[in-house]
Amino acid sequence: MVLGPKPEAGSVFVVDVFRGTGSRRDRAMEPLYQQTHKQVHEIQSHMGRLETSDKESVHLVENEIQARIDQIFSSLERLEILSSKEPPNKRQNAKLRVDQLKYDVQHLQTALRNFQHRRYAREQQERQREELLARTFTTNGTQKKILDIANTLGLSNTVMRLIEKRAFQDKYLMIGGMLLTCVIMFLVVQYLT
Repeated sequence: MVLGPKPEAGSVFVVDVFRGTGSRRDRAMEPLYQQTHKQVHEIQSHMGRLETSDKESVHLVENEIQARIDQIFSSLERLEILSSKEPPNKRQNAKLRVDQLKYDVQHLQTALRNFQHRRYAREQQERQREELLARTFTTNGTQKKILDIANTLGLSNTVMRLIEKRAFQDKYLMIGGMLLTCVIMFLVVQYLT
């Protein structure tokens, strides 16, 4: 029974028996649901920050989002327990709401993994490109060193030009050989099928 203020003399006093309806569980579930729902929307806004983050801070943003997703999953476990303890007439609706939140969080988790995968692939391509450029420069540097050594050994400029011309011709021979091999492979495949 809920007691209100003392009635004045001659007035009618009605006790509000409906005030405070709803179980403690209902009152515990609703704020937790609202808080979790709010966190899901915050993560969605943070996902936009991932695309605009620079290379140094993207890891921090990813870790922050992952920590928030993990926190939401623990809240969802609690919400599932609370929804199963709801009165039968509210249980179905409560479970649907929790399932919808769970679906949203799983979608966010998948989006984060996809972003990380794309970032890792992009970083791998950049590393490979850098290695290739470094290897090309190393080859050019090696050629210059060989030419310098040949000059110090007393080879004439004519011999040096012949060596450079031969390297140039060898490159075209290699490309021609590769093309000829591809044509032969194509003809073999055509002939066998």
